Amino acid sequence: MKHYFYTRNIRNYLFFCIGIYSGLRVSDLCRLTVAEVRGSHVNLIEQKNKHAKRFVVHHSIRSDLDDYIKDMRDSDYIFQSRQIKTVSRMRGQPIDRTTAYRFLVSAGRQFGLTEIGCHTLRKTWAYRLYMQDHKNLALLMEMFGHTDPAETLDYIGLTQDMMDKAIQALK
Repeated sequence: MKHYFYTRNIRNYLFFCIGIYSGLRVSDLCRLTVAEVRGSHVNLIEQKNKHAKRFVVHHSIRSDLDDYIKDMRDSDYIFQSRQIKTVSRMRGQPIDRTTAYRFLVSAGRQFGLTEIGCHTLRKTWAYRLYMQDHKNLALLMEMFGHTDPAETLDYIGLTQDMMDKAIQALK
């Protein structure tokens, strides 16, 4: 899907990539500003819980992100809507989560994915982090604010995967 977005729309490509490499909620992704992503790390205050969050920008998108924001002001939203707001007539506002949902679902259809949405990016990040190294479970529990490992495994869909594999392995 990265290549699909890259060849069609750089804004949507960066939205998708930052989502799968950061675990940010869609509300935080939509409202990212240029100032928050300049440098090697992203620094922001999460909207939902007001926690400070800092994470490295994945090396595979760093140069694309830098090229994309090079002529933007620090106060600009990275993922700007192309629409002019109806009531306020404002330009340069962040995309709405509905817009993100639409372009993710549309791309998902191209790959036969029917269960995709904005939250998929966050869960994909967590799933890949866990599968890369199961020791990352404690990190994921901390990131999601979970106290029970089973809750985290269920959240990222691993409980179902584990049950399916166990049933398939029965002799």
